[in-house]
Amino acid sequence: MKLLVTGGAGYIGSVVAYQLLAAGHTVEVLDNLSTGHDDGVPAGARLHRLAISEAGQVLDHSFDGVLHFAAKSLVGESVAHPERYWHGNIVETLHLLDAMRQAGVDRIVFSSTAATYGEAKVQNITEEEPAQPTNPYGASKLAIDHMLAAEAAAHSLAAVSLRYFNVAGAAFPDNGQVLAERHDPETHLIPNLLKVAGGEREAAAIFGTDYPTPDGTCIRDYIHVLDLADAHVRALEAAQPGSHEVFNLGTGTGTSVREVIEAVRVVTGHPVPAVEHPRRAGDPAVLVASGEKAAQRLGWHPRRSIKEMVEDARRALR
Repeated sequence: MKLLVTGGAGYIGSVVAYQLLAAGHTVEVLDNLSTGHDDGVPAGARLHRLAISEAGQVLDHSFDGVLHFAAKSLVGESVAHPERYWHGNIVETLHLLDAMRQAGVDRIVFSSTAATYGEAKVQNITEEEPAQPTNPYGASKLAIDHMLAAEAAAHSLAAVSLRYFNVAGAAFPDNGQVLAERHDPETHLIPNLLKVAGGEREAAAIFGTDYPTPDGTCIRDYIHVLDLADAHVRALEAAQPGSHEVFNLGTGTGTSVREVIEAVRVVTGHPVPAVEHPRRAGDPAVLVASGEKAAQRLGWHPRRSIKEMVEDARRALR
């Protein structure tokens, strides 16, 4: 298949593009490089340095589908500047769907988020959990999910939305490229813990040690980026005309903050000192997604451990 990957110069999009190329597909990348990196586009993929709204300059009837990763994704920024998320995520995606319709491209896999569920009332979140986002970022992603459902019903679009929480690890193509996280500012736990191990920071921060969890710290769901990419490839193949399906991607168990810190200690051999702080407002004790539907319908199972995620994230820094 010939496929367009929006945001294919970013972390997750680049790894999915790499997996698609490895599976024998033809891949073109659409990315304005506002947060992506041109050296992150996997070898063999053609880069179009354009905004999502300019997809009509690239898409034509020769394309078989789109995998949509390009988005604004900082929760704090979305609260301070929600208009950026209405324009950057919702309006831009509407232009993408218009371009797909005009070009006759009728298949899309969308990188949604478990943030659409907000503060879920259950610890193992299934697709039946009410979507009640608590910030404009999550709301913008949910709006796109609704757009895809309507397009599927009205225009026979084959659409899949994948919702997940924390992604970690890296990919290492045979050509020597490193496809890994490069966020600025870096807000993810594992890269920041590795900065402590590498001497860039003095200590890790633990926000809240009195949660109702086995070790008192928050539990979150971590998935290796290669496992996540595998799910996107499977979803592309499973998408059905006239249908919009939502799949959660999760382990069903999760990993606590202390467990992640311990994994970094084991992998690096560094003590990784940690400073305890009070809870942050709005941090739920447990956020874990059920992957049962994805297992049953897509045959997808996360295979890589938190230790492997840390090992690959560390290897990417060398």
